[in-house]
Amino acid sequence: MDFNFTQEQQQFSDALRRWIDKDYRFEQRNKIVLSEQGVSDAAWATLAELGMMALPVPEESGGFNGSAIDMMVVMHELGRGLVIEPYFATVLAVEFLKRSAGHANLLEQVATGELKLACALGEKQARHELFDIATAAQTAQTDSGGFTLNGTKTVVLHGAQADQLIVSARTGGAQRATEGISLFVVPATAAGVSRRDYRTIDCQRAADITFSNVKLPASALLGKLGAGWEVLDAVSDYGVALLCAEAVGAMEALNSATLEYLKTRQQFGVPIGKFQALQHRMAEMYMQLEQARSMATLAAVKVSSPDADERRRTVSAAKVKIGQAMKYVGQQAVQLHGGMGVTNELPAAHHFKRLK
Repeated sequence: MDFNFTQEQQQFSDALRRWIDKDYRFEQRNKIVLSEQGVSDAAWATLAELGMMALPVPEESGGFNGSAIDMMVVMHELGRGLVIEPYFATVLAVEFLKRSAGHANLLEQVATGELKLACALGEKQARHELFDIATAAQTAQTDSGGFTLNGTKTVVLHGAQADQLIVSARTGGAQRATEGISLFVVPATAAGVSRRDYRTIDCQRAADITFSNVKLPASALLGKLGAGWEVLDAVSDYGVALLCAEAVGAMEALNSATLEYLKTRQQFGVPIGKFQALQHRMAEMYMQLEQARSMATLAAVKVSSPDADERRRTVSAAKVKIGQAMKYVGQQAVQLHGGMGVTNELPAAHHFKRLK
């Protein structure tokens, strides 16, 4: 099997890396983190200009219909560059829209960079179980149909920066049942929607969003009523595959920074990279990175598999292996940097926070 990127994929990767190295350096990123909005409109416009927003969008909506492998290339570079823009939140929502009909206009706006999206899926009591849903959408008792949405979603990545929200809600069944789950697209500024924005520990942005008697038209429904679990489950795996790729990019940056530090930090008159014990640790970090890279690639290949069991099994395996690699690489990088490894002045500390 050929694991090399195609020419087009390599061009996307190179273009994104050049922009990050030139215009999204660590110092510039920190200024964005400390800004009131926590993201950069200029950076978002550049991502759209480079074609990153159009990449996952279908061709009929003005995009490039990129595969999970194509997206892996982009997420790898975003992880390497510690990019904090709402790209992941938007492309995850795009996957929901692609799996339903009737929202081509939203996809067209995403492709041009006009629209930011977010996925309001998690709830306080649910932890990692996305089927544990208390948010409810009741059918409106009117001739035109529609729904009334009530509930609260927590830790919605870039929820306050989004223009539209993909929301999971219960239209039937028990709170923890996979039956009776429906998906909706909700304008973020609709009457009854309130958002509490905050910065997360890894310098991303998230929001707790409350829906209070939010009126939705029948067209807000994504897919079939009460049959949203299979889509939610599949898109969740897609999101995990993207995050695996981002993690590999972050680990790659950590390894490079640590190796450079070992070459320059002097102890007993020689670079500490001369010490065999530290060389062994760097070698193990490299092995962990390469194993993680292989699993991320496998997850990106299998996440589109028509066999749901194979998809779940592969993505879960990648999540476990890459989680182990992230812990090892992150902890070793911090230790090999010494006390400097946990200071905010070094990108290494921020990479480790993001990995955690």
